[in-house]
Amino acid sequence: MSVQEYLDKHMLSRKIEDAVNAAVRAKTSDPVLFIANHLKKAVSSVITKVKARQILDSRGIPTVEVDLHTNKGVFRASVPSGDSSGTYEAIELRDGDKGMYLGNSVAKAVKNINEKISEALIGMDPKLQGQIDQAMIDLDKTEKKSELGANAILAVSIAACKAGAAEKEVPLCKHLSDLSGRANMVLPVPAFTVLSGGKHASNTFAIQEIMILPIGASRFEEALQWGSETYHHLKAVISEKNGGLGCNVGEDGGLAPDISSLKEGLELVKEAINRTGYNDKIKIAIDIAATNFCLGTKYDLDIKSPNKSGQNFKSAEDMIDMYKEICNDYPIVSIEDPFDKEDWEHTKCFSSLGICQVVGDDLLMSNSKRVERAIQESSCNALLLKVNQIGTVTEAIEVVKMARDAQWGVVTSHRCGETEDSFISDLSVGLATGVIKAGAPCRGERTMKYNQLLRIEEELGDQAVYAGEDWKLSL
Repeated sequence: MSVQEYLDKHMLSRKIEDAVNAAVRAKTSDPVLFIANHLKKAVSSVITKVKARQILDSRGIPTVEVDLHTNKGVFRASVPSGDSSGTYEAIELRDGDKGMYLGNSVAKAVKNINEKISEALIGMDPKLQGQIDQAMIDLDKTEKKSELGANAILAVSIAACKAGAAEKEVPLCKHLSDLSGRANMVLPVPAFTVLSGGKHASNTFAIQEIMILPIGASRFEEALQWGSETYHHLKAVISEKNGGLGCNVGEDGGLAPDISSLKEGLELVKEAINRTGYNDKIKIAIDIAATNFCLGTKYDLDIKSPNKSGQNFKSAEDMIDMYKEICNDYPIVSIEDPFDKEDWEHTKCFSSLGICQVVGDDLLMSNSKRVERAIQESSCNALLLKVNQIGTVTEAIEVVKMARDAQWGVVTSHRCGETEDSFISDLSVGLATGVIKAGAPCRGERTMKYNQLLRIEEELGDQAVYAGEDWKLSL
């Protein structure tokens, strides 16, 4: 084929002429670079390659990372993992070979991306998120993504989302806002983990975490400052009481001293807030994660204390009384998983009291069917959104829409095993979820989510809106 035939076949002559004319009009000092960039923009982007690899998450456990190539660049995404997988969530594919990373390696998921998903997606437009996600769902053919692995599918889904934003030349949060059909973007209130317990820390505290929400801040940058200051004041409070050893941290960066009771933990946090001087501008949230210490129909808050465990069980009714008491004594605005994941009755009973927001995590597992049931039965009034429990960006957007239509709050959440990917920061802004739960203002894999929100706020400039007092709905 001659050069002229090639130009004619691909209609390049007109495109080159347009690029040259644009360079002349712009009076550019570097016409070659200008023309190259102009031509690059004139060509629609398609997926040209998808390459996956195994990396380590923040706990030293393997997870999946993907590089998705288009003719506009390379877009990287990696997926987090929880400390356990629920019955109703999408399935992580792990190899199970005890001789490799104690059975946790993800070579099969990586292979599925490199050999199956890549082939199915090459040539697709990265802007068409729904079509890309559906193509992977169709390729998998299982309800919970067990064939290809939710970890494989989600990594590609997120990478494609980043590529789609780049093709549109808009920030990732704006692209996500467009995909969701929302007109407004909102910077979330950060729910900083300050005390860790449960499965996230090797202390005696059965409760999974106590968080602080700087809802009285005027912007995200100020909220981050307050969170960091409170965290360091709390470290000082604990050191004064327990010594330096009490300042060890849990897997999500929260401080992890030995605490004898929930009230003791709340008193520590209250004192730290008082020392900041922000007082009523900072509220408290608690992730009870009650399933972890539920034995039958009873709850053992001393389950992590061998000398006390089994001696002081609480019934569900006792737990409700405890929640009513602490909500009266402390500025608690949200409680997550107050009962066992299958105890719909008492979750509904507590939620109906209207004392605070009641968030479903283990209860819902970001599963659309369980969310629908909870909406119909008025079991709780907020969704904890964990994207890896669903498996695609599109399905995450859909479940958030369900929650919003029910006038629920939404909390975008990290996982215990995190990576250097800050996708959930853009997701929380684009979907205007109102709250983001990304761990403590400590540890790089946690702070990078908060730092990305700083950048987003800066980029939005005068258009930046912080959820603040409107954190529940962020309409």
